Amino acid sequence: MLNVNHRISIPYTEFDFTFARSGGPGGQNVNKVNTKVTLRWAVSSSRTLPDDVRERFMKTFHRRITKEGDFLITSQRYRDQGRNVADSLDKLRELLLEVATAPRTRRPTKRSRGSVERRIKEKKITSDRKKTRQRPRMDD
Repeated sequence: MLNVNHRISIPYTEFDFTFARSGGPGGQNVNKVNTKVTLRWAVSSSRTLPDDVRERFMKTFHRRITKEGDFLITSQRYRDQGRNVADSLDKLRELLLEVATAPRTRRPTKRSRGSVERRIKEKKITSDRKKTRQRPRMDD
């Protein structure tokens, strides 16, 4: 089970791992060992994910979701397959934690009377300053 928090835990059976040869350091090992991991998860049909979290997840990370509703993560940070599998699961856990809690709705606040008065006073000072720059009118 991938335990994200007290509310979300996903069984490993929902994940599909594919392996390929990764680039980067590793010498001759790179050419013969499949260490790159691609994690594929059918997020749209996952029953273990709460609906509100699924909606936020799909809305936030829609660029990583295929047309079939599969979420993809790749990892090739390490030279061995097992550590890359763990790394991809950690990445998924972090992404799920981002959307696990609903964002708080903004409650609009009223400006204080003092801030309104200070703003009007500043405007009058600026206005007076600009009036002194003008050429005096003939009728004054």
